[in-house]
Amino acid sequence: MDFYNLLESHVAIALLLLTRVSGIFVLSPFFGSLNIPMQIRAAIALVFSIVIFPVVDAYEIVYAPPSIYMYAAALFVEFFVGWLIGFVSYVSFAAITMAGKVMDMQVGFAIVNVMDPTSGQQMPLIGSFLYNLAIIVFLVTNGHHMIVAALVESFRVVPILGANFDNSLSMMIADFTTGIFITGMKIAMPVTFAILLTNVGLGILARTMPQMNIFVVGIPMHIMIGLTVLAMVMPFFVMFLGVLFDEMYGHISLAVKALQPLVAQ
Repeated sequence: MDFYNLLESHVAIALLLLTRVSGIFVLSPFFGSLNIPMQIRAAIALVFSIVIFPVVDAYEIVYAPPSIYMYAAALFVEFFVGWLIGFVSYVSFAAITMAGKVMDMQVGFAIVNVMDPTSGQQMPLIGSFLYNLAIIVFLVTNGHHMIVAALVESFRVVPILGANFDNSLSMMIADFTTGIFITGMKIAMPVTFAILLTNVGLGILARTMPQMNIFVVGIPMHIMIGLTVLAMVMPFFVMFLGVLFDEMYGHISLAVKALQPLVAQ
C-alpha cells in the first residue's frame, strides 16, 4: 500500500478538514492573532479537527480525489473556505482600525504609533485602543464561539470537496471590503465632526484676533476636544459593536452560502 492509497481512507478527509479549520487561524480575530505562537495555533487547530471530525464524517461519505494533484487542489480550496470565514470576521475589526486612524489624524496623533502584538504592525494610538476594546467585547459576548459555530456549520452547507465558485462570491468580497471604509467613517464621524467645528471656530478666531498664535492654541485644543468627544461616545461605541458583530455573523453566513453547491442551492 503506497502513501496515496493510505490517504484514500479517512486520513485524507481528516487532512482536508484540518486544512479548512486552519484557515480561520490565519486572519480571523483572536484566533489569528500573531501574539499566539504558531505552534499553539496549530495545536488548537488539530484539536478542533479531532473534535469536529466525527460530526463531519456523519454528514455523508466523502472520497478522496483520484490523483495527488487533485488532492493538492482540494487542500487549497478547503483552506480558502476557512480563510474566507476568517476574512469576513476580520472586516469589522479592520473598519474599527481605520476609524481609529481617521480619529488620530484629526486629533493630532497621526505620528504616534504603537506596536500591536496581535497583528505585528504599528497601529495608531486611538486605533489600537478601539481595536483592543473591540476584542474584549468580542470575547465577552462569545463572538469566538460564533466563529467556531460558523466553521462547523460550513461543513454542512459546503461539504468537503463540494465548494462552488461563481461571480457572486467575488462581488460579495468586494462589497465587504467597501464596507470597511463606510463603517470606519461612521465610527469616526463624531470626533471628525467635532474637530471640524473646532477648526471653523479657530478660523473665525484667527480673523477676529490676528495677534493670537492659532497653531499653538489649536494643537492642544484638538487633543482635548477629540479625547473629550471620544470619552462621551464610548458607551455608544460599545453598543454599536453589538450591532457590528451581529452584521458580521450575517455576512459570514452569506459568504458560506455563496460557496454552496449548485444542487444544494
